[in-house]
Amino acid sequence: MELRQQALRVLSLPDPVHKAEAARALQQAAPELPLDTSAVLAEPPGLPGRPARPRLVPHTSLPRRSPFTLEGRAALLHAIAHIELNAIDLAMDAVWRFAGMPALFYQDWLRVAAEEALHFTLLREHLLSMGHDYGSFDAHDGLWSMTWRTRHDVIARMALVPRTLEARGLDATPPLQAKLAKAGDARAVAILDVILRDEVGHVAVGNRWYRWLCERHALEPVAHYARLVREHQAPRLRPPFNRAAREAAGFTAEELAELERLP
Repeated sequence: MELRQQALRVLSLPDPVHKAEAARALQQAAPELPLDTSAVLAEPPGLPGRPARPRLVPHTSLPRRSPFTLEGRAALLHAIAHIELNAIDLAMDAVWRFAGMPALFYQDWLRVAAEEALHFTLLREHLLSMGHDYGSFDAHDGLWSMTWRTRHDVIARMALVPRTLEARGLDATPPLQAKLAKAGDARAVAILDVILRDEVGHVAVGNRWYRWLCERHALEPVAHYARLVREHQAPRLRPPFNRAAREAAGFTAEELAELERLP
């Protein structure tokens, strides 16, 4: 089966463990698979494939959890695992959905999906060691909601998912690691080290293709980003920002200054 069709198949899988395994396997098999960059694939119903649990609720319905209790720490790690599973979906969605991009675009997002699958697997293993599993707590659907809202515009997708929603993780991870370290969970801190390292690269992928698309369509990147934020009602990014991680991910000084000025 052609590579982008395989990505659609992985996106459709409901079982999170099978999806993570399939994402990593597809990235390994990709060099041997045919790739049709021009094919416009029909969208099946029911994307993405989802397990029966966790129950998806509005983010305002999720209780705030303390990392200083076992239950609270498990709930926090479950929330991160949910983000990582959704990140597999958004990467696979970019591969199958957007025709007409260079081959490297699809290779980049397959690599992202495989790394997100590793993150999910590491977090789930740690949850199991704490007496919980993925699905033990409620979750929200914010990351996929923006993925769905940008399904008709690859420029908006690159702007508002990897370099907006995922980039929030660059800012949030170090303070969360400090709390987990204080709570004595060295394994969680080590897993978040892996995630933060890889997420810098994932945000860089979004930045690279966003700029490539802006150049292709004669758009000014900073001004167009602000317009997309308004049009798609993207969440407000609040400082302080992890400037070192964002710079490593390809944000310019002008972009960081503009982020701090956004209403």
